[in-house]
Amino acid sequence: MPWWLWLTVGLGLLLGDLLIPGGLVLCFFGAGALAVGLVVALTLIQTAWVEWLLFSGFSIVALLAFRPPLVRYVRRSDPSLRMDSLVGESAVVQEDIAVEGLGRAELRGTTWTVRNVGTVALTRGQRSQVTHVEGLTLWVRGV
Repeated sequence: MPWWLWLTVGLGLLLGDLLIPGGLVLCFFGAGALAVGLVVALTLIQTAWVEWLLFSGFSIVALLAFRPPLVRYVRRSDPSLRMDSLVGESAVVQEDIAVEGLGRAELRGTTWTVRNVGTVALTRGQRSQVTHVEGLTLWVRGV
């Protein structure tokens, strides 16, 4: 294949990945095609089977090496997926909870384990405010 065709296919794959929600797959194959296009343009290889072998190798290595950390980074930066976004929210206590005690509260339609970090006991049905999130436990105090 001529070098310009590899570059065109590579750019097409990169653009295609932008159109697929949650993708992050085609871009690595696009990068592989761009890399092969540059190698072919420099006339370092001239055999079709070597081009395809390099394309496959570049793409798979890039996919395995870079996709997992990139997905973790993208998910970490999405505010809707962060647990810290619960801080400041209002939860409804579902059982009486003593000071520094554990209990249950409802927040966003889900029952959570909560720790009362306020100075007074919480009663059932009382609203509380999330002050901290640790794992799957919300730290709350009465409002």
